[in-house]
Amino acid sequence: MKQRLSSYSNLAQRVIAAVVGVALILLAVTLNEWTFFALFTAISILTQLEFYRLVGLDDIAPLKYYGTFVGGVLNVLTFLIEEHYIHFENYFLISPLVTAIFFIKLYKKGERKPFTNIAFTFLGIIYVAIPFALLTVIALPSGGYSYQRVLGCLFLLWASDTGAYFAGTKFGRTKLFERVSPKKSWEGSLGGAASALVVALLLGQYYTDLRPWQWLCIGAIIVVAGTYGDLVESLFKRSIAIKDSGTSIPGHGGFLDRFDGLLLSAPFIATFLKVF
Repeated sequence: MKQRLSSYSNLAQRVIAAVVGVALILLAVTLNEWTFFALFTAISILTQLEFYRLVGLDDIAPLKYYGTFVGGVLNVLTFLIEEHYIHFENYFLISPLVTAIFFIKLYKKGERKPFTNIAFTFLGIIYVAIPFALLTVIALPSGGYSYQRVLGCLFLLWASDTGAYFAGTKFGRTKLFERVSPKKSWEGSLGGAASALVVALLLGQYYTDLRPWQWLCIGAIIVVAGTYGDLVESLFKRSIAIKDSGTSIPGHGGFLDRFDGLLLSAPFIATFLKVF
């Protein structure tokens, strides 16, 4: 399939992959909470593995599979606790699993910088697994599943990304953060903000699980935090001298390339919805 897609132009690959990906996400999210959980836990695992693979290019040796295992356990626990299948106290199961990272590294011979490797193992959990677990928190208010919350956040994220891409391509002149991402512009960011505003207003009319002002606030969070998420990932890629985080999604790069905005937005959105 990927070989056949490679014969198309980059734009065609982007469109085909986007249509297939969006259809899969819409189906999984709208069907029920279990299909939502299965899909996004799988995405979380693949994204975390991708992160560890990339840091390995810089001669860093995190506990790739164990760190991803801990991230997967965190996602499972979050879902089961938010659905009230198990008690909140089960979150403490993460503590010994995380602490075991130090024990395991003690038995790894020949490593020049073991604490750097430990730190990047933790970073994979913090940077990838926790935001995806928080997406589950967003999706399950008071034990009831809300597909509108998930899709609304994704629609806002996609609108912001798409608006920024087209506005930046057409009108981009003023560099936003040239040191980190030379192609990003203020004009593109404003285009993304305008697109997100339109989508937030529509969500306020049709997605009534949240109030209109809450959708506007979430839209603002995604525009700001999502942009920073993109910049942070660009900084990460520049530090290891690569263009894309992978080739998993034809025309789009890797999972980090597609979900970088969500990784930094989810903590702010979850906190906003819990507090307000």
